[in-house]
Amino acid sequence: MKVAIAGGSGFIGKHLTRYFLNKGHDVFILTRSEKTSSEKRLHYVKWLSDSATPLASLEGIDAVINLAGKSINSLWTEKTKMDIFSSRISSTKAIYSIIDGLQKKPSVFINASAVGFYGTSIDQTFTEDSIEAGKDFLAKTVDAWEKEAAKIGELHVRTVIIRIGIVFGHEGALPSLALPYKLFAGGKLGTGQQWVSWIHVKDLIALIDHTIHTSEISGPINATAPSPVKMNQLGKTIGKIIHRPHWLPAPSFALKTLLGEMSIMVLEGQKVIPMKALQHHFHFVYPTLDEALSDILKKQMKSS
Repeated sequence: MKVAIAGGSGFIGKHLTRYFLNKGHDVFILTRSEKTSSEKRLHYVKWLSDSATPLASLEGIDAVINLAGKSINSLWTEKTKMDIFSSRISSTKAIYSIIDGLQKKPSVFINASAVGFYGTSIDQTFTEDSIEAGKDFLAKTVDAWEKEAAKIGELHVRTVIIRIGIVFGHEGALPSLALPYKLFAGGKLGTGQQWVSWIHVKDLIALIDHTIHTSEISGPINATAPSPVKMNQLGKTIGKIIHRPHWLPAPSFALKTLLGEMSIMVLEGQKVIPMKALQHHFHFVYPTLDEALSDILKKQMKSS
C-alpha cells in the first residue's frame, strides 16, 4: 500500500509513519522543503511551493491522510488564531487540488479533526450523531476545516473525518500534565469536573489503519477511548501511577490569567464516545485510563 501523509513530522505523523513502514508500506511525506531519506520505503514529496510538482510522485497513491496545521499549543493572539485557522484550510485546499489532478484517485482520504467540534459541556454526551458544532473558537475552526475536507468526497473518494481527542503518548499533552506531579506540585486544574476525552497514541494509529481498511466507514468518526474521565480523575491517576500526591490545585482564574483564551483547553471539555469505532468492531488495546497511563508513564519511569 502507498500512503501519503501531510503533517508527517508531527507527534501523530511520526507514529503513523513508523507504523506503516513497519507494516511494509510505502509512505510519502508531504513537505515544504527538499528532503531525502535513507529508508527505501520512505519518500519526501515537496508541496505548497511554486516549484513543487507533487502529482508526479503521488500517482497511484492508495490513501491520503491530512494532519497538517499550525499547533494550537501556543498563546492565542489574534494572529495565532488566524494562523491556526488558515493553515488548516489552505492545506486541505491544496490536498483537494492534488487529488483532483490524479488520474487514479486514492481509495480513501482521512482528514484530522478534533473533538473540539462539539464545543464544551459538563452534562452532555457526544457521539458522531451529534451534528451541531460548538460556538467557541476551536469548534468554529474545526467545523470550517471539516467542511473544506468534505469537498474531497465530491471527487468520488471515500472521505473520513477523524475527530481526535487528547492523545496520550511520550510526547504531546501527557508530559506537560505529568510534570507538576513529578515536581510534587500536581493537583486539580480548575473545577476538576471538566471532561477529558482521550486516546492512547497506539490506539489512534491503529484506528486510522482500521478506517483505511473498513470501506463502510465514512464521514466523522470519534478517535477517543470508550471511557472518558473528568480532569480530577486524570490527575489522581497520574499521581497514583508515578507515586506522587494530588494536592495542589490550580484555580481557574489563575489559568485564565496565564493562558488567556487558550485556557479553554484545560478548563473546559466534552464527553465524547467513539460510537462508530465500536460499531465497526475496532478493538481498543488501552480502553481505560489506568491501562493507557500505566503503559506510558511506567515505561518513562524505567527509562529515566
